[in-house]
Amino acid sequence: MHSRRRKGPGWISRFDRHLVRGVSRFPGGNHDDFLRLLSASANHGKLWMGAAAVIAVFPGKPRRAALHGLLAQAVASTVTNVVFKTLLPRTRPLPEHLPVFRFVHPQPTSSSMPSGHSASAIAFAVGAGLVKPSLGAALAPAAAAVAYSRVHTGAHWPSDVLFGSAIGAGAALITRKWWPVRPPIPDTARTWTSAPELPGGDGLSIVVNTLGGSFTEETAAALQEVFPKAYINSVASGENLLQEIRSTATFPGTKALGVWGGDGTVGAAASAAIEHSLPLLVLPGGTLNHFARDAGIGSLKDALKAAAGGEAALADVGVVSVERGLAGNPETVELIMLNTASIGMYPNLVRRREHLQPALGKPLAGVVAMFRTFAAGTPTTLIVDGVRHRLWIAYVGRGRYYPRDHAPLMRPVLDDGVLDVRMITADESLARLRLLWSVLTGTVATSRITHLREATRLRVDSAGSPMVLAVDGEVLAGVRSAEFRVERRALTYYSPQP
Repeated sequence: MHSRRRKGPGWISRFDRHLVRGVSRFPGGNHDDFLRLLSASANHGKLWMGAAAVIAVFPGKPRRAALHGLLAQAVASTVTNVVFKTLLPRTRPLPEHLPVFRFVHPQPTSSSMPSGHSASAIAFAVGAGLVKPSLGAALAPAAAAVAYSRVHTGAHWPSDVLFGSAIGAGAALITRKWWPVRPPIPDTARTWTSAPELPGGDGLSIVVNTLGGSFTEETAAALQEVFPKAYINSVASGENLLQEIRSTATFPGTKALGVWGGDGTVGAAASAAIEHSLPLLVLPGGTLNHFARDAGIGSLKDALKAAAGGEAALADVGVVSVERGLAGNPETVELIMLNTASIGMYPNLVRRREHLQPALGKPLAGVVAMFRTFAAGTPTTLIVDGVRHRLWIAYVGRGRYYPRDHAPLMRPVLDDGVLDVRMITADESLARLRLLWSVLTGTVATSRITHLREATRLRVDSAGSPMVLAVDGEVLAGVRSAEFRVERRALTYYSPQP
């Protein structure tokens, strides 16, 4: 078997033998045992899988780095062992080339060219480092030691190690396009403005939706304690929420409108605040608190600081004109959109992602949620700005959300004047396979099935049966068309200054 293997071009062989002779002159010592054990620990990628398991304990970038490292390692190992070891058969170093006490036993029987250990080691370290550079720097010495150990123990020639290392680095760079490093999220920016100071809640009227968010029996009492001078209207089951919001906004002496509830309640309160030229204080009482989070109000303490100091900013609002009902007798409704609207399977995707996120972290939770949502889903046919599409998701955000992919999470600027339009289409052939592959490789944002753009106006029409539209979490059925536009800096909202 060995007789059929090449020794390589003459200059490479001379280069290898020269370096091996230098290594053979190193004195023996404990480092021989260490390098032999290190080399053995990397067999079949065990060392890097163990490292990935430890790194993945930490959510966020470390977990994403571990995932990318493993993906790069898998690609490098496959290319090395399946492709190049077959195409480039080569005899490994012989016992006379190195001291016998250092020589690996038993020596591998596969081709020496290239080094699979080196490919896996460099692929994992570079792959992880592309996501989190400090982690890559910490892994680099271990990866380099594994690569060198293959020469030190006589398992490979130096050129095998260099070629394997190049394959590993290449695999990391190629898979970086599959799991691209997300660009940084811009810093939070506000357009500050003046608003009435409300010490102790003086002049503040708060509407509380007792059916929404995290309301408990102690909520109203807690609000009264934080804002002792405020008027608080707790809306119970059976009462008309919209009417109660309007009556709260017009309560005598009202200088600002406060709201406790989910996204739908906050949107209705924003509409009333705009109508009556009142600043809005959004309290963190909703299930997800999207606008409160973006406004920088994560607690009642933040809300109290902003209200007492008159600290406020301006936000754009989205206006959605919805046509519902029968074609011959349509009903038109106009809604305020503070956060997002969606058609298709986006609400199911969000619910699954939020459920999985605490255990898996944001990136991996998004991948698993996408697989579960689209594995058996059915696309919807819609007409978007006059163009017919088969869509998995049509998503409209009021303002630029980040990251710029299928799983928007953060909105650092509330008055950028745009609608964030994202569509994942099923127009292409093999639509479901394309979608699942792009999810697996992390290329949804760059795939042909994904369409990302910004607009100030957008129109969506149903193509046949009416569609279901969700606006800030409130679901509207029987929708025939929806027009979206942006009203620049129409809402004044309280936000604590840094």
